[in-house]
Amino acid sequence: MSLVGLDIGTTGCKAVAFDKEGNILSQAYREYPLFHPKPGWTELDANLLWDKIKQVVFEVATQTHSDPIKALSVSTQGEAVVPVSRDGQSLYNFIISFDKRTETQYQWWQERMGKEEIFQITGMPLHPMYTINKIMWMKENQPDVYRKAWKFLCVEDFVISKLGVFPTIDYSLAARTMCFDIREKKWSEKILSFAGVSQELLAEPRPSGYPLGKVNKKAAEELGLRRDVVVATGGHDQPCGALGAGVVSPGLVMNAIGTSDVLCPAIKEPLLTRKMLENNYCCYPHTCPDIYITISFNLTGGLLLRWYRDTFCFEEKVEAERTGQDVYDVIVEKASPEPVDVYILPHFVGSGTPTLSSKSKGAILGLTLDTTKQDVSRAMLDSNNYDLRLNMDKLQEAGIPLEEIRAIGGGAKSERWLQLRADVLGKRVCTLKVSEAASLGAAILAGVSINNFDSPQEGAGHWVKINKIFEPDVKRHSQYMERYQNYLKIYPALKELIL
Repeated sequence: MSLVGLDIGTTGCKAVAFDKEGNILSQAYREYPLFHPKPGWTELDANLLWDKIKQVVFEVATQTHSDPIKALSVSTQGEAVVPVSRDGQSLYNFIISFDKRTETQYQWWQERMGKEEIFQITGMPLHPMYTINKIMWMKENQPDVYRKAWKFLCVEDFVISKLGVFPTIDYSLAARTMCFDIREKKWSEKILSFAGVSQELLAEPRPSGYPLGKVNKKAAEELGLRRDVVVATGGHDQPCGALGAGVVSPGLVMNAIGTSDVLCPAIKEPLLTRKMLENNYCCYPHTCPDIYITISFNLTGGLLLRWYRDTFCFEEKVEAERTGQDVYDVIVEKASPEPVDVYILPHFVGSGTPTLSSKSKGAILGLTLDTTKQDVSRAMLDSNNYDLRLNMDKLQEAGIPLEEIRAIGGGAKSERWLQLRADVLGKRVCTLKVSEAASLGAAILAGVSINNFDSPQEGAGHWVKINKIFEPDVKRHSQYMERYQNYLKIYPALKELIL
């Protein structure tokens, strides 16, 4: 008997099957394009998404005949939403998280209710990206579509409905809509009333790992599944990844090093203080019962390195092709061995937390005629780490303990980068035996739904295992802290020029 965790991201989806010990049996991945019908708009074809999901599940199911799939759950991107008809047909594309069409709705909330009250109810610092803003935009700008809509679904509840189960959303993803009461664990009547959106248009909220029923005949045939496969609620990708990294108690923090660079610590109870709001830190339910999380993020973590690779690293790409290495490994290996006095403000698509300014720009400082490409490569790595350190300090100032960091994602494959990260943060950084943490977290929730585990925490205790530990070098940490103080001065000094 195996368990499947689906990890559905912005540009690709993955299915991973795990055996009863938490070992990977099989996995499959497919990419899909995003569409930009107007400047600043970003959409995803819901039918194409479902087609790619069917492909990865079918591939994994085909490879697990000797250990049949018993249950599945879903880890998904947040905020994206699609209107569907009563027969389950999409009426529009998914509007993706970082789509920029909802500035008007953002301003409306600021004037009508204000950041503080919204934060106290929903745990979300006011921002244009949240789902409720996209639904309000649809009501105003696509009234025919809005009238035809039976439900407005996020990715998790969309997939669950396609599997033949009534649309249901877990608490962690529901919170990313900015219309969910995180204390009461239900849709906020006040927020929805202000928005003019009926609760009937939304999926039913349930805890993560809740058994919803079994796949219907049509879905079973299309996905190569048996009819007895149980569908369970999953979670937003960050708390799912945190669960799959064993971050289920205060002091532990997941660091997802991917397109964005994210810190996700566990919190005992809702932390809705002024300090949290000032730094734009959200607070919402974990995929574990009675635990909460927050997230900090640098939007241009992996994106910045990809830009650098594509713009300046032709030789490294050639060498990677010749040697069979990953091009990022080549860039990291060739970076200067010592810390450098070149600094990069990684705001190339705006800033993440704590400033959360969509208008901020990136900058490279400290260049001289002696600066080498290797110095710039090292600055790319170090400056991302400085930005992470900034968020770590702000989180700790808000009262959140951060003792051990567990790294997941593509960046967690580079041992040198992880050692640099440990040296800058002054914290132990660990890698995991299973790096597909979001899929692992979703599979644990699938296991909870069929009573393989009494709780997500128990599942994480059985399945999550540390692979390697990187301890901070005291001497290096001291060298970095001098440069980190310089880094902290950059944004305040340049703010007038880059906004």
